[in-house]
Amino acid sequence: MTLRIRKKSSPGSGAPAGATAVSTGSLRPDLLAAGARRLATIALIGAAASVLFAAVDRIVAPFDPQSGVSVLWLLAVLGSVGLSLSVAWIAYREMLSPEKLLDLGLLYEVAEALFLGIMYHSMTLRPDVMPRGWSAVAVWILAYPLIVPNTRGKTAVATITAALMDPAALALNAAVGGTHPTMTLTALMFLPTAVACAVALVVSRIVFELSMAAGKGQEMGSYRLEELLGRGGMGEVWRASHRLLARQAAVKLIRLDPGSNSRELLGRFEREARATAALRSPHTVDVYDYGTTEDGTFYYVMELLEGFDMETLVHRFGRVPPERALFMLEQACHSLAEAHEGGLIHRDVKPANIYVCRYGLDWDFVKLLDFGLVKNPVADARAPVTMTGVIAGTPGYMSPEMGLGSPDVDWRSDIYSLGCVAYWLLTGRRVFEEGTSLQILMDHVQKTPSPPSQWVEGGLPPELDRTVLSCLEKDPANRPQTAHELADRLRAIRTAERWTEERARHWWLANANAPRAVGDHSTEGSDLRVRDRIEARP
Repeated sequence: MTLRIRKKSSPGSGAPAGATAVSTGSLRPDLLAAGARRLATIALIGAAASVLFAAVDRIVAPFDPQSGVSVLWLLAVLGSVGLSLSVAWIAYREMLSPEKLLDLGLLYEVAEALFLGIMYHSMTLRPDVMPRGWSAVAVWILAYPLIVPNTRGKTAVATITAALMDPAALALNAAVGGTHPTMTLTALMFLPTAVACAVALVVSRIVFELSMAAGKGQEMGSYRLEELLGRGGMGEVWRASHRLLARQAAVKLIRLDPGSNSRELLGRFEREARATAALRSPHTVDVYDYGTTEDGTFYYVMELLEGFDMETLVHRFGRVPPERALFMLEQACHSLAEAHEGGLIHRDVKPANIYVCRYGLDWDFVKLLDFGLVKNPVADARAPVTMTGVIAGTPGYMSPEMGLGSPDVDWRSDIYSLGCVAYWLLTGRRVFEEGTSLQILMDHVQKTPSPPSQWVEGGLPPELDRTVLSCLEKDPANRPQTAHELADRLRAIRTAERWTEERARHWWLANANAPRAVGDHSTEGSDLRVRDRIEARP
């Protein structure tokens, strides 16, 4: 068996989810899907137009088949038809994701402009007579961005590059013996192309902004999408509002690649929504609704939270004092205890999946997110939905039994992961962080962790040190056996100071400008912030 490691971006390496709205530089899923479908249509139109133009050229101005211009013209016709049909086939068969299809379309736009330019300029012209009408390239660069959408930056680069193919085509024809117009006529010849380029840039920008504005009114069930908060490899998270209730929410949209096992993935996402919605702990994120749109996009709606995930909290403000860490961890135990009693194992407990919020009149209120890897041992034994050959999770917080791919993973694996979270909160370090993801995973399996107090100036309460290390025992039998037991042990620990409601309120008021409205921004498989996914393949 070999292990293949895919690196994902770390939450600490960029802006936290929800920090900025990126709606000005990205397309909604429905526009991506529509653009991918239109690409097939415009490619077929391009192939048909090339055949028609070639036939007209042969009738109006027969070529000497031995001339260089004739050979170049024939290559351009064959290239145009072949490329157009290939792009149409790829788009029609959905061989790539919508985003990649649209990027392929931009390359097609530029190449087709070159072919059209060669065909247009291959006509024998008098060097002192200006040809009438717009060139095929001018029409092409004006029409393409209006039919197939893309982001403003990509559209601008492709349009300008395609416009430059017009003079490039004339130069190629001239190089093989074609007409050499005067400088004045050359400038006048390309004036329509320059005008078309400018018009295309302005109009495509307007169309893009109108499309994104229309996206604010896009509806998922009873919710209206308003602002894009985060984007991952498989989908997006939007701020949304209910059509009838004065309630905002976070809507997670999941896009499935055509080559993926969509049935297994959809089963996983539906399970995440159902499992989370069934939990009633106030420390578990609320799920309001879920479903599938007409274009096959899976979505679910959850409460919108204002605060930080624990990963961002420590990155931005440093490690937290022990009394505050105890306050937070006890709340996380509350959520896990309910899930475990219901037979559910989270399997992806990590700082990025635990939010610390201002929640109504409560301060430092903890919410556990992302049950995308949740496992029900009884139900999954009857109808497993975890994809074959995949060990899913985050190596820095994965229990030894999960790292070894054991089929007997139970709720005590979540206890281990929560111990890793505690280590992170108290020290600002991960239990093991040296080496590759695979080395870190093996350290969790084999290596004894250092006491967290070793990394804290002034140390930690001895009982807190022992409790964290007990969670990190390799043998599940030596860990706290339930989240209830762990909560009791955390509650019994005495610290030099107490974390009070007043201290929490002062902290949040002092950092009032830092929090962003965030929800469960999970989109990459089960999480935007899943940084390391280990896949075991035979």
